[in-house]
Order: sequence, then C-alpha cells, then structure tokens
Amino acid sequence: MATTVKEAEATPPRPTVKHGLAFLTSRLRQIGIFVALLVIVTLFQVLTGGQLLQADNVSNIIVQNSYILLLAIGMVMIIIAGHIDLSVGSVAAFVGAMSGVMIQDWGFPWWLTLFLSLVIGALVGAWQGFWVAYVGIPAFIVTLAGMLLFRGLAQITLDNQRISGFPSEYRQLGGGFLFPGLFPPDTNILDWTTVGLGLISAALLIFSQLRNRAARKKLNLEDEPSAWFYTKLTFGIVIILGLTYLLASSRSGTPIVLVVLGILVVAYSAVMNNSVFGRHIYARGGNLQAAQLSGVKTRHIDFWLFVNMGVLAALAGLVFTGRLNSAGPGAGTLFELDAIAAAFIGGAAVTGGVGTVVGAITGGLIMGVLNNGMSLLGVGIDYQQFIKGIVLLLAVAFDVFNKRKASNALK
Repeated sequence: MATTVKEAEATPPRPTVKHGLAFLTSRLRQIGIFVALLVIVTLFQVLTGGQLLQADNVSNIIVQNSYILLLAIGMVMIIIAGHIDLSVGSVAAFVGAMSGVMIQDWGFPWWLTLFLSLVIGALVGAWQGFWVAYVGIPAFIVTLAGMLLFRGLAQITLDNQRISGFPSEYRQLGGGFLFPGLFPPDTNILDWTTVGLGLISAALLIFSQLRNRAARKKLNLEDEPSAWFYTKLTFGIVIILGLTYLLASSRSGTPIVLVVLGILVVAYSAVMNNSVFGRHIYARGGNLQAAQLSGVKTRHIDFWLFVNMGVLAALAGLVFTGRLNSAGPGAGTLFELDAIAAAFIGGAAVTGGVGTVVGAITGGLIMGVLNNGMSLLGVGIDYQQFIKGIVLLLAVAFDVFNKRKASNALK
C-alpha cells in the first residue's frame, strides 16, 4: 500500500480542463492581441471584397508601415523600462535631413551616408540618455524637449526646403525588393526567392521553439501544456507560409525592409528573452528600487536604451526618406504617437515591466491594417483618427482590467 502511495505521489498530475483554462487566462494578454489582429484582418477582408489580402496590397501594408514597426521595437523596450520617448519622429526627420545634405551637398557616397546617419542617431540617443540616466530628468521632459529641438534642427538643416533625388541604392532600403527580376512573373507563378525565405523562416521557427521547450523541460521550468504549445507553433507556421505565398504571388516579391525587420525582431526578441541586459530592462521597469537593491545598474540600462532608440529612429528616418525619395522638414510627424500606440496595443503595460517585441510588431500591424482597410473603404482621415483613438483606449483599458483582476486574485 505504501509503495502504491509513493508511486502515486511520483506521478505528475495530468492536465485537466480547469488547468488548461487557467493557463489560457494567464496568457490572455498575449492571446488577445493576435486574436484581435485576426478579427480585424478578417473584417476588412470581407468589407473590402477581398482587396485587403491581395498580394500587392499586403506588400504595400508592410512597406508603408515599416518605419513605424522599426520605431515600435525600440519604443516597447523604452516603455518596458518605465520611460517614454516623444522625440522619435523628430529624430527620424533630422537624420533624414542630414542624410540628404550629406548626399546632395557634401557628395558623400550612399553607403557612408547610411553609416554616418546611424552614428548621428546613436549620438542623439546618447544625448537624451545622458539627461535621463545621469542627470535624472524624467524621460517625458527630456524627449519632449528633444521633439522640439530636433524638429527645429531638421528645419534649419534643410532651410525649410525639401531635398529629393537620392541614389537608387539608398532608396532600396525603403522601397526596394530582394532580387527583383530574378524570377519574372510572366514566366514564374511564384517568386522562388520569397518561397525559399519563407520555408527557411518556418524551419527556424520550428527548430527554435522545440529547442527552447526541451531546454525548459530539462530544467523543470516548462508550464505550457503540450496542446497549447503545438497549437501556437502551428499558428505561427501558417502565418509565415501564408505571408510567404502572398508575397511570392506579388509582382515584386519580398521587400528588403521586411528582411531587415525580420532580422531585428529575432535579434531583439533574443536580447529581451535570453540576455542579462533584457532581464535587467524588465527588472528596472517592474520595480526600480528592487532592481537597484539587486545590483542592476539602472543608469547604465537607461542610457543604452536611449542610444538604441536613437539608432532605430535613424534607421526609420532612412527608410522613410528612401521610400519617398525625399527629405522634408515635416517628415516624421506623429511617428512617435503611432509607435507608442503600437507598443500599448501590443500588450505593453503603462506602468512598465511588461511587453514583448513581437507584441509591439503585432500592435503596429493592427494599426497598419486599420489604416489600409479604412483607406480602401474610403473612410476619411478624420474618422480614421477617431477609430484609432478608440482602439488605443480599449487596449490600455484591457491592460488595466487584467492587472486589476490579477491583483484581486492575489488578495
């Protein structure tokens, strides 16, 4: 009888329906954002008579929103740490202006211009990071000043004039495609470069997810039910292959900026999930005093977060300028609000400590699909702004509701 009891104690309990529901409830924040994206895509696909998911329109959505998605990656990290950055649109405009001057007035080659533009972005981020991290001025005030300062510098740099006529290599970053013409649409049903990239991406997703799950199991840290894990993995594969098919069916193939975005999402997700720096960002935003008492160098974290944000803002400025083939003093207007909205819609907490890079990208895609879908339906810009405001408010209300529910459960 004693042996039977020991065996029973050694046998792990089987997952129950109640346990599964509890797990899904705990993941409500992450699940909800993907469900919302699917619902919005389905709604506009029906309302537009199938125009939304036409191959060329999907490619257009990615290219049109690429600079916001780039900004959202850095912005969600800033928000997780408990800060905000209101200057990214002005920084993007300033860097775009400087790149135009370097090419048109100073005769720099395009590759040197791109490199120096990223260096300027890093210096701008270091400037703002110094005031936030080492002087102790709140990021809201520093970046509000930066929004005015760098907008003014953009106007001074361009003398309130527009610069256009950038080299084709420069423009490729914002509006170019990977190996165009290698598989011409008149002789090929699909762009096979895109198909290859999609299959490689799906294989890497499967490999990384299975490896991470095996590592967690080895350390007895795995709490995700197998059914949910494989459902989530299947969903990710379907999304990748579906996007691959749509882009491969388009006339141009894979946008270069999508490849850049994909690399950045993977890299930054790895930093946030698997590195000491990423864990310190979450710790700093979750509880500043506890992080400091634990030995986290919060000033160091804050400084490099703003340097990183400056580089990504510079990259967004280059993408935007290259896409339009023009650098103007009014570029980047309201970019900061779109990036902040993407981070919050994607599940970042207002108080910091919570958020993911993938969530911010998903939030940015929701905003992009809303803009594109409403434009296809002929909805005016006034109503578009109204609807986007409602979506942002509901996303933050959802976050507050989840926090309040979790707080009540602990009492």
